[in-house]
Amino acid sequence: MHKHVKRMTAAVLAASLAAPALAIGGAGASSHATTSFPRSQTLYTSGTAYSPPTNWNPLSIGAYATGTIGLLYEPLFLYDPTTNKTVPWLATSGSWTSPTSFDIKLRSNVTWSDGRPFTAADVAYTVGLAKSSPTVPYANLGQYIADVEQVGRYEVVVNFAKPAYTQWQNFLYGNNATPMLPKHIWSKLPASAVATFANPHPVGTGPMLLDEANAQEVAYKTSTHWWATKDLGLKLEFNYLVDIVNGSNNVELGQVLQGNIDLSNNFLPGISKLVGGISSSYGLQTYYAKAPYMLSANTVWLEPNISKAPMNNVNFRKALAYAVDSKQIASVVYSNIVQPANPTGLLPNLTSYIDRSVVAKSGYSYNTAKAKALLKASGYKGRTITLEVPNGWTDWMAAAQVIVGDLKAVGISARATFPVYNTRVADLTNGTYDLALDNNAGPSTTPWAYYDRVYQLPIQQKQTAQLNWERVNDPASWALVQELGTTPPTSTATLQSVYSQLERRTLQTMPVIPLWYNGAWAQYNTTYWTNWPSAAPTSNHYTPVMWAGWLGQDTTILALAALKPAK
Repeated sequence: MHKHVKRMTAAVLAASLAAPALAIGGAGASSHATTSFPRSQTLYTSGTAYSPPTNWNPLSIGAYATGTIGLLYEPLFLYDPTTNKTVPWLATSGSWTSPTSFDIKLRSNVTWSDGRPFTAADVAYTVGLAKSSPTVPYANLGQYIADVEQVGRYEVVVNFAKPAYTQWQNFLYGNNATPMLPKHIWSKLPASAVATFANPHPVGTGPMLLDEANAQEVAYKTSTHWWATKDLGLKLEFNYLVDIVNGSNNVELGQVLQGNIDLSNNFLPGISKLVGGISSSYGLQTYYAKAPYMLSANTVWLEPNISKAPMNNVNFRKALAYAVDSKQIASVVYSNIVQPANPTGLLPNLTSYIDRSVVAKSGYSYNTAKAKALLKASGYKGRTITLEVPNGWTDWMAAAQVIVGDLKAVGISARATFPVYNTRVADLTNGTYDLALDNNAGPSTTPWAYYDRVYQLPIQQKQTAQLNWERVNDPASWALVQELGTTPPTSTATLQSVYSQLERRTLQTMPVIPLWYNGAWAQYNTTYWTNWPSAAPTSNHYTPVMWAGWLGQDTTILALAALKPAK
């Protein structure tokens, strides 16, 4: 017998969601009560949600339920980090027609899940929020946008008061690509609420509809009106997708081995030993058949709170960089399923942007003698500092203990703490932490998003957008980031010069300390579903990760559409 996930009655669901008064538009969870999902028609996933799903607002960074972007809401373009190319999605094309005008042509047969057509009005409304709502994640675009023109029903022209090439590219492509919103629903909200309300009745253009949710899971059912079936020949073979909340990597490993979870995006202890010689007995598969097994997903950096001593001292931060042995973390904690990061922190798909002469001159590596000398120069007096890691993230918890040991070896007194995930996020948002491990720097078409995360100003009392959590006040570096936005993509020499300057400044001041490339954890149990992404020449090479920024903005939705029922 295989696990059947219970479905809640509508009354119990409503109580668990605690929906706010601003519950508008669309149809929410069904009102009938049933007992289970047919196993052969259901894809079970886990490894993304660490708290009960209560939010389907795609603008609520870090808060929305798995599937909100990708299964419900969709962007104009997808991004393939394995090829560094974009894929037209709700838009058929997008191009600069002048230094300050960008033209978007839309598909003409897309409908919202309530039956209303998706048109240029929806795109104009979504883009326009950058000017009207300071709480949306892309509000930094508002200062650049002059107006948004609707050219007929399926074309939009965005006019810029001044060039903002890179910021706009970040809006369109990659992990930060913005999903489109239905104007006929969202325009009824005050601008101040669009990024905060829970949206318990989501209306999207995607391949699935919200079905049920409770404290342990969120369930979706396939839509029969997904535009991509006609336009692109895509179809989900499963009727239901259930994403399970899981706070423990060890528990999830057991669920995957038992076949109760088809796709796990958690770090699973010992997976390198299970994939290979004995994998046939479990039906397990990963993207690569051997080390490193996983694609590189994001950069894990040691994030110091620069608003507090001793982290506000540059020599102390440099001492941290030289004290930590990233190779030991990769080999001992991860059994080589991750790779140590380049000192710049840029992911492998951005290698062409790395100035090797800068790294050779200003880069760092594990060196206890240098760490001790820098520590002495910092004037550090032995204060004990804490290193925060979310409880249940067993790999990071183990890495934190290695880091604490490395710091102790050079004379830094540190203690690892393991708050629950939401508490740790609140500590970073409020600036009440000392050190933390963070991995918000994911794949992007250029390094701009990486440096925007590091340097964005001004510093808010609450850094809710996951930008500049370390609170570094470096106007010169922020000016370089802003210069990137005004430089045309065709001016490659100028762009490379700015990136080289940012790389140099980052290595000289160490606002963050890149340690390793987190893996795009993806372990498949092939008992019920096959044709998973892999590096094999005959396989599809889509991204196999349900995390925010991957399911709806990269190519994971294509991976889900490629799945086939096991015979």
